[in-house]
Amino acid sequence: MRKVLLYFFTFIFICFVLPALLTKQDKPVSSNEVEEKKIDEVGVTEEAKSYDYKNYGTIQLLHRKTGEVEEVELDKYLCHVVSAEMPASYELEALKAQAVVARTYTIYKMKNKKHDNADICDDSTCCQAWVSKETRLARWEEEKRESNWKKIEQCVKETKGEIITYNNEPINAFFHSNSGGTTELPVNVWGGTGLPYLQVVQTAGEEGYSQYASEVQLSNEEVLEKLKAKYQDIQINFQNNEDIKILEYTDSKRVKTIKFGNHEISGVEARSIFGLKSTNFEVVKEENKVKFIVKGYGHGVGMSQTGSDMMAKQGSNYKEIINHFYIGVEIKEINSL
Repeated sequence: MRKVLLYFFTFIFICFVLPALLTKQDKPVSSNEVEEKKIDEVGVTEEAKSYDYKNYGTIQLLHRKTGEVEEVELDKYLCHVVSAEMPASYELEALKAQAVVARTYTIYKMKNKKHDNADICDDSTCCQAWVSKETRLARWEEEKRESNWKKIEQCVKETKGEIITYNNEPINAFFHSNSGGTTELPVNVWGGTGLPYLQVVQTAGEEGYSQYASEVQLSNEEVLEKLKAKYQDIQINFQNNEDIKILEYTDSKRVKTIKFGNHEISGVEARSIFGLKSTNFEVVKEENKVKFIVKGYGHGVGMSQTGSDMMAKQGSNYKEIINHFYIGVEIKEINSL
């Protein structure tokens, strides 16, 4: 009887208990763990998200309209800048490039102070654009507001602490809307001796954007009136083809010098006088009219925003975009300065 029971229990152990012990039970995976795995796969770790700014973690922001100076965290400030400077519909890698450029520009301003009581202001004609979150959200379509703002926050978060440097110093990171296919040298816009990291570079595909082409058409009388505001002795014979003529171009094919009657002025000045979107223009004279046919939007120096978006669409990441528009630079952490 004992042998029968022994055989019976041995049979039960071998057939049922032993296989259960040897089989590895997989641990149930929670939705949070799945999400963490996805985050790891795209390279956005918790460590990357929480950057410890040893310096420059906060800035003094001057609001020009009110004169108020506000202390604000750098990356929170950058969300307001990026959302003001670049459309949220642009590719994420283009927005990340804009975030790094804006962070770099901010640190450059902090190290080269222009305002006595602040690091930087919210006026785009002086520093860089800034818009409140409430105003920004109100300008977006309601169904896109939340996703757009999260996208902006993501591009700032995923580039935390990163700036563009040349010789271990933050660069003067100029940028503009659309280069018209070719960027410009700063010396042709503001004079001076130039900067080695800001050179003429080509960018394909910008003609597909609305900022690429524009026209300004003025009557002969309007042309004369606008010029007289600065040059009271201006005289133009509109019947003479030599009286309105482009005399010289820059290396990027923008207008360097143009003649209006008895005055020769720079392309930069002509852009300002006639309200042109860039200095990359042609002049067409018609009966009693002058037409300016313009390519691009902005001064053309540094990173083209539409150019960066096109590069991102073609597969470039934000570091490749930055290294295309700024020559010989390195992307470093602020704490390495």
